[in-house]
Amino acid sequence: MPKPEPDKIINQGKCGRHHDLAKLDFADGRAGISLFVSEARHLPCRVELVERHPEGSQAFVPLDGVPMIVIVAPDVDGSPGQPEAFLSAPGQSINLHRGTWHGVLAPFQQPGQYIVIDRIGDGANLEEHWFKEPWIVTEISAPAEG
Repeated sequence: MPKPEPDKIINQGKCGRHHDLAKLDFADGRAGISLFVSEARHLPCRVELVERHPEGSQAFVPLDGVPMIVIVAPDVDGSPGQPEAFLSAPGQSINLHRGTWHGVLAPFQQPGQYIVIDRIGDGANLEEHWFKEPWIVTEISAPAEG
């Protein structure tokens, strides 16, 4: 989230630059910008798999302000631990660090469009973990402040 005041004023004083808001972290390759158009998710939300990207971080920037159900899980000896679900604020971008177990893109209650910034390059940058029993999200923590 941008700070209340920009880091620098540019473009003849007509634009505030909020500098370097996401940590892009790639083992190799390059940054790519893609458009994701995703169907809505509702509660209860069935989570059958989580994934991670060992070679690069991944950032989601909503184009239409639709909040996301953000599902993350700690790494426990190479596998995901207990997942947690959060709701992003409308318009809030999410930056998932390299290697973070996370759920798939899940716009909440309406379809959403997102710019996704992630690694483009050779090699495997996707690991999936399918749960033996789906994890069901019945409630979501409110967005974090700040």
